[in-house]
Amino acid sequence: MGMTTMRLSEWLMARFRGSASVPERVTTVPRTVPRPRVRDGYLPLYTYLEHRYASSVVLTFEQMEALLGFALPAAARKEPGWWTSGADHETRDGEAWTAAKRTATPNLLAHHVRFERVP
Repeated sequence: MGMTTMRLSEWLMARFRGSASVPERVTTVPRTVPRPRVRDGYLPLYTYLEHRYASSVVLTFEQMEALLGFALPAAARKEPGWWTSGADHETRDGEAWTAAKRTATPNLLAHHVRFERVP
């Protein structure tokens, strides 16, 4: 049985002798994450909703305004349709929650909105 015994160091040297050389400088290109189609002012709301693991998130109008740094439009407080994806308002900013893959269900009397993750 003419089996030869090879030490680990010999095996490693034999294994890597034929390998291609590694270039001295390796450049990497940072991965760019596509920016969501959200109006600039509403990006904090998108980011907040996007990073929540819960399937349901409830935010009061005051909490949303604190996130945004400005007051919600009057229509958001008075018209339930402002929050629905089918609404056709010039000032509707639903892209923030739809871009975060959520639906919005407002409760105008309680001054809050429930954002549900779209399955």
